[in-house]
Amino acid sequence: MTFDWHAGPITRATRLDKHYRNTQRVRQFLREECGETFRFDRAFMAWIKRGEALTMGDVADEWRRRHLA
Repeated sequence: MTFDWHAGPITRATRLDKHYRNTQRVRQFLREECGETFRFDRAFMAWIKRGEALTMGDVADEWRRRHLA
């Protein structure tokens, strides 16, 4: 069973899978974690799509590292 990126509950522990999508729910989660200045950019998207085992917490932490450091 794959995770529903459109309707499933997203938490910091949610693991990215091969069906990951940048849905409105993902953006909402990342705005809550990173602040209203959160935006996707190409370099960040490429980092997410590298295929490493990531959680949404890892994704939020990396965005903060890149943009709030």
